[in-house]
Formats: sequence, C-alpha cells, structure tokens
Amino acid sequence: MRQPYSWSIGRLTAVALVTVLAAGCATTPAEDDPMQMKLNDLDARVARIEHVISNQSLVELAQHLDSVQADVRQLRGRIEVLENSAETMRKQQRDLYSDLDKRIAALGGASGGATGGVGATSGASAAPPPAPPASSVEQTVYAQAFDSLKAGSYSVAITGFKDFLASYPASPLAENAQYWLGEAYYVNRDFDAASGAFRNVLQKWPDSRKAPDALLKLGYTQYELKKLPEARATLTQVTQKYPNSDAAKLANERLQRLPLS
Repeated sequence: MRQPYSWSIGRLTAVALVTVLAAGCATTPAEDDPMQMKLNDLDARVARIEHVISNQSLVELAQHLDSVQADVRQLRGRIEVLENSAETMRKQQRDLYSDLDKRIAALGGASGGATGGVGATSGASAAPPPAPPASSVEQTVYAQAFDSLKAGSYSVAITGFKDFLASYPASPLAENAQYWLGEAYYVNRDFDAASGAFRNVLQKWPDSRKAPDALLKLGYTQYELKKLPEARATLTQVTQKYPNSDAAKLANERLQRLPLS
C-alpha cells in the first residue's frame, strides 16, 4: 500500500535537517582543553625561569672571574714588592760583609796579628801611649774569637768576645774586643746590640784608635734603625772630630745617602 505524500515530505525534511546539523558539528572547532592550557603555560614559565637562571649564572661567573683576576694582580704586586725587598736586603748584607772583610783584611799586615788591629790607626789626631802587652792566654782567647769573626761564624765570635771581656776587662785587647763585638753584632743585623757595643768603646776608651771607627759605626747603626736625625749628627761628628781619617771619608759618603728631611 503506498504511503501518504505528506509523510514522505516530512521524512525528507528530517533527513535534510540531520544532514545540516551533522555538517555544522563538523565545522565548529572543538573547545581547548583547560588542562592542556595550564600545562602549556607552566612550560612557558619554566622556560622563562631557566633563561633567567642561565643569564644570572653567566653574570655571577663573570663577576667571579673579575674577582679572581683582581686577586692575581694584587698577588703579583705583593710578589714584586717582596722580591725588591729581598734584593735590597741581599745588597745590604753584601755591603756589610764587604765592609767587614775590608776591615779584617787591613789588619793582615798589622803588628800583633792575633790582636786584631792593636796599633792600627783610623786617623785619630793623637795616639794614646802604648799599652802593656797582653798575656799569652789573653792573646789565645782573643784570637779564637777573632778567627771566628774572620770565618763568618758571627754568633761564635759574639760569644767569644763577650767571654773575653768578662774574663779580661782590663786587658790591652779589651778595647779591640769591644769594637769587634760591635762589628759582629752589626754584620749579624742586631743593630741595637751593635749600637750598645760601639757606645761602650767610646765611653770606656774615648782616645782609642778604634774611637773613629766606633763613632762611624754608631752612626751606621742609627741609620739602620731609622734614627736619621741621630745618624746625621753622629756622622757629622765623625767628619768634624776626625777630618783626615778614613772614617770621616766613609761618614761623608753615608751623609750623602741620608734623606734631607
């Protein structure tokens, strides 16, 4: 039996409507997934943080490198200062040894070789009367200390001269022992003790042939101790009191090296 015409039209209309709705659904974009959006945002934040951290690390590394380089420059400067100071000390030490060697060598031709310069003069205007000869024991003890000084055993020489002075304070060799004790202290860079030893020569034996050298070396110790006004006064006194002596010549040379202020 044939269906009514109106029913066929309605069926076609429904089919057409379904087709249109299906097409509409196919063309409408699906909504973004909220969870995916949060993950994407989180990934972006992490990327930005990593970028910042990377840049900050580079800055800190550069700053650290600058600091290290500054430390290296500072250390190099200190090393240069220390090297200069060491070279100055070595030069001063060589000068001390050279001066002492010259003084000892000058005694080689002097009479009474073991006496270390008894009878030698440094240019004093008036010579004291000859002293009685030292005993053989005194000469032996003195010679042992003096030989230690010549050999460069300064500590041994210091002990020897001190023992000699304690045992034979009235010996004709005592003034020389006192002077060479000062020289041993001086070359050993014990300038305070050297100063005291040279002062003792000038106080106990002011007319000694060792007086000009003792006064000169007293000025040297004051110079080494940075007592420049005292050094200038002492060295000037050498030139005035013993104008024609070797000590005066050396005093003038040292005066020229003193700062003006």
